[in-house]
Amino acid sequence: MVPAPPAPTDRVPQVTSADADAVTQDFADRHGHPPTGVWVAPGRVNLIGEHTDYNDGFVMPFALAQAVTVAAAPRDDDRWSVTSLSNGETQEFGRSDLEPGTSGWHAYVAGVVWALTEAGHRVSGADLVLTSDVPIGAGLSSSAALECAVLAALADLDGLSIDPLERAKLARRCENEFVGAPTGLMDQAASTLCTADHALFFDCRTFEATQVALDLGDADLELLVLDTNTPHTHVDGEYADRRRTCEEAAGLLGVPALRDVTDLDAALAALPDAVMQRRVRHVVTENARVRAAAEVLQAGRVAELAPLLDASHTSMRDDFAITVPTVDLAVETARSAGALGARMTGGGFGGCIIALVPSGWADAVAAAVAEAFAAAGHAAPQHFVGSPSQGAHRAG
Repeated sequence: MVPAPPAPTDRVPQVTSADADAVTQDFADRHGHPPTGVWVAPGRVNLIGEHTDYNDGFVMPFALAQAVTVAAAPRDDDRWSVTSLSNGETQEFGRSDLEPGTSGWHAYVAGVVWALTEAGHRVSGADLVLTSDVPIGAGLSSSAALECAVLAALADLDGLSIDPLERAKLARRCENEFVGAPTGLMDQAASTLCTADHALFFDCRTFEATQVALDLGDADLELLVLDTNTPHTHVDGEYADRRRTCEEAAGLLGVPALRDVTDLDAALAALPDAVMQRRVRHVVTENARVRAAAEVLQAGRVAELAPLLDASHTSMRDDFAITVPTVDLAVETARSAGALGARMTGGGFGGCIIALVPSGWADAVAAAVAEAFAAAGHAAPQHFVGSPSQGAHRAG
């Protein structure tokens, strides 16, 4: 039996109006006039569906309360300045500096200008001040939140009529072609399309988006999000290797993408080696789990997510080989401490886990994980309760 929850400790702060106030005040102090507006774009938790997006499959994220908040106003020249209150840095660039492969955090800002320009939109110079409380390197899409917040600000400043899905595609183009991270569309779609109190059942081939009620409170449940503090990045060989293997397998099987595999046993028998077989098995079974999750949520049976979360983690660990010891320890400890189900969330090789727990138990389960981490000599984790929130929007 899990003990009564302790007082909250090691929690990541949730976004508040203080973030909007901070960027507004800094903007006015720095530039001598108030910003035109403030825009917010959230990070996301992927409830289920990992490495299915670039295989034309299904995902189910929801937007977090944690977000990137941007104050912005136009300027007279063809330049952009961006200040991050999170790291205290200011970067400035012009149109001639918009070169794919640019490094540094400001590349995500420059890449948005580049993507808009490449799509035929005229983007005027602007000053931006931003802050973020989306944990970096945790698999919660801090980069997509940055891209989508900046894109929302620049589009509104220039009066560009771009629908939310197209904004997500432009933000992904920034990440894929300018920054050089081979991600799918899920992160940006979640940051732009999600609505409060819902998960997003998203078809990564057709881009059909269905809002699915995520009534955790009504089910007397909550979703613990725990950052293992194991740094995680998408711009590396491991992520690209998984994607390349999936594409090669689809080619060998004669299908457009692994989403199109209908007979898993026959597909596995047709593949040349065990590693490729395991990668394919994960993608095909994960797609099935996402569809099953949509069904149980639509039926209001939230607790039935638990075995799907467990099966997803096992598949990511054994078949896709994207978990690491800290993540596995967190998942195993959460389950033994009373979580109904738990899994890694995000691209892998570190980052966060999620755990479905009874209401009021998140802190106790997180405390058990922290104790296990301390015993193993790992850095202390941080945690919060995930709250399904609104996608990118103008806040003021």
